[in-house]
Amino acid sequence: MSDTPPVDHAKRNRDMWDGWAPDWLDRGERAWAMDEPCWGIHQIPESEVGLLRDFSQGKVIELGCGTSYVSGWLSRLGGQPIGVDNSLAQLSNARQLQQRFDLHFPLVHADAERLPFVDESFDFAISEYGAAIWCDPYRWIPEAARVLRPGGQMVFVGNSTQVILAAPDGDGPATAELQRPQFGMHRVEWDDDPGVEFHLSHGDRIRLLRQSGFEVEDLIEIYPSEDAVETEYGFVDLNWARKWPAEEAWIARKN
Repeated sequence: MSDTPPVDHAKRNRDMWDGWAPDWLDRGERAWAMDEPCWGIHQIPESEVGLLRDFSQGKVIELGCGTSYVSGWLSRLGGQPIGVDNSLAQLSNARQLQQRFDLHFPLVHADAERLPFVDESFDFAISEYGAAIWCDPYRWIPEAARVLRPGGQMVFVGNSTQVILAAPDGDGPATAELQRPQFGMHRVEWDDDPGVEFHLSHGDRIRLLRQSGFEVEDLIEIYPSEDAVETEYGFVDLNWARKWPAEEAWIARKN
């Protein structure tokens, strides 16, 4: 386990999500109730995306679980999940939903950059947003590698590089013009929100994954389906997302 002291973004993001948590309970309940996992802001079914195509049960860690609906899905598929989140308020939501759906697994209050587990404890790691954007990839990806067994798989979903480069600093959806440089992209702070996000270019992401002991198996650029409608998320509109991927999913396996 890492002895690195916590850094400022962990507290900022924890405080932010503790405050936002009441607004996410209903959305979490809708996700828990799904018969099939659906990914991202446009809710693309697993049968179309295939993020879990190689999931073979075993011990699972969800990094930044929020309301823990992904862990709920994987539990129903025969996995043994542990949900980890930096926000106690979100974990409280997760416990309420466990009671509501009568499906129980451990929930741990911890930062994905400093996991309280011994080496090689898990067979599968996953993050839909969560650690994938709210934790420093130079910290959380090596931690995920540390707690995964050799041959273990990691799947994570977040904003695409393209949408981050095209998003304005203030309110409003992504534009057709680049708003910031790709060179050096890493820590991103928005004018209209108190949190700290992290986004890497594809080249930097691939190098980091390889340096952390992963082999990249797939990069899936996610587009809305033909019957998709506008979402409540204001950072991208449907017309933009049909031209460029607003989200991407990475699948990697530990050597």
